[in-house]
Amino acid sequence: MTEALTPDAPVMTDALTSGNPAQAPETREPGTAPLTPEQVEAAVHSIADRSRHAARRMGHANRAWKDRALRAIGSALREHEAAVLAANAKDIEAGRNNGTSAAMLDRLTLTAARIEGLVAALENLAGLPDPVGNVVRGQTLPNGLRLRQVNVPMGVVAAIYEARPNVTVDIAGLALKSGNAVILRGGSAAAHTNAALVEILRDAMESVGLPADAVQSVDQFGREGAAVLMRARGRVDVLIPRGGRDLIQTVVNNSSVPVIETGEGNVHIFIDESASEDMAVNILLNAKTQRPSVCNTVETLLVHSKSTVLPAVAAALRSAGVTLHVDPRIQAALSGTVETVPADDVDWATEYMDLDLAVAMVDDLDEAVAHIRKWSTGHTEAILTNNLANAEKFIADIDSAAVIVNASTRFTDGGELGLGAEVGISTQKLHARGPMGLTELTTTKWIVQGEGQIRS
Repeated sequence: MTEALTPDAPVMTDALTSGNPAQAPETREPGTAPLTPEQVEAAVHSIADRSRHAARRMGHANRAWKDRALRAIGSALREHEAAVLAANAKDIEAGRNNGTSAAMLDRLTLTAARIEGLVAALENLAGLPDPVGNVVRGQTLPNGLRLRQVNVPMGVVAAIYEARPNVTVDIAGLALKSGNAVILRGGSAAAHTNAALVEILRDAMESVGLPADAVQSVDQFGREGAAVLMRARGRVDVLIPRGGRDLIQTVVNNSSVPVIETGEGNVHIFIDESASEDMAVNILLNAKTQRPSVCNTVETLLVHSKSTVLPAVAAALRSAGVTLHVDPRIQAALSGTVETVPADDVDWATEYMDLDLAVAMVDDLDEAVAHIRKWSTGHTEAILTNNLANAEKFIADIDSAAVIVNASTRFTDGGELGLGAEVGISTQKLHARGPMGLTELTTTKWIVQGEGQIRS
């Protein structure tokens, strides 16, 4: 491939509103007639077709070229930080006026520090090996045929998500590095922010000679556009939903495009009787309060009945503003010392994404595992212990995408695990499970080379 490649001309929740994706989020000029379903379908199909053309070109881009684009995006984000923050302020104001929850507003909010974090993630991606062309396995058969199974781009990756403008940059960066084109549906809650970000992304791609249409949005077409995207089998290769349970299940149940299912995070931590007080306090505070609105935040704490750390842990959490939803045994153990509220089955099943924590007492590791198996969403579970046998048994018995020993659940994150960023955290059991980085946005193909062999 040479530098002669030039870009094409630029041409459920509420996440389920671009002809030109850089336009403002309003779909039409005031007073114009709404688009018919047929017009929406034609417009989204046109976007998908341009994405497929861009994907073919992205599949030929070498690592140096893709890394230049990543760094160009980072520079453009810094250069246009004020414009991004101004657009984000409009979305935040609208969210407050609409009664959006504090947790969702936190996810929606961009700050100078968070933009710098996105730039750092892009730099990190640029420093990672290119998965495209990686040989998964290979051999020479007795008949002389030479076989290789290699990683290749998915092609056109679509993402449907809500109120998370950071995801716009993360997914675009991962798709770019893995040689894919991406179609985004970020929802009206972040419409102004996403429109500004998509414009920056497209301009940066074009500035280094890669196709701007490798990054497109269907936000302009609202839920109708998202519905068409979900049915665009043959035009879109894979669809990734990222958000709450309602959004994910809507996509899973209504999509004819293959879906990689990301899941909600009903995350557990079990404190066994050998865990130290200092470690338990520090980890629980980090896992619950560092950023409570994200999916790797702990939502349920299980405490061994012989553990002595409960009073200190509960006091520290209450001091940090956490509401403790407790079973009768925990309530009795903390009576008169720490304020609590009663828990029921709704609490064990809830992903709070806020400063709330369900707390139960168990008598042994098996009881903790049974509770987790009943209520877990398969995202992340952790054990705090100084007993190696208990740690090994917990690892063996827990079937979740991530199992953690003596560390915060907040580490279930693509950036923290060295993936550069993540598209989402898959809780299914297909080719992608856990934080999804570059390799998870590739598939494989077999290359068979011979010298005239025929099958007998």
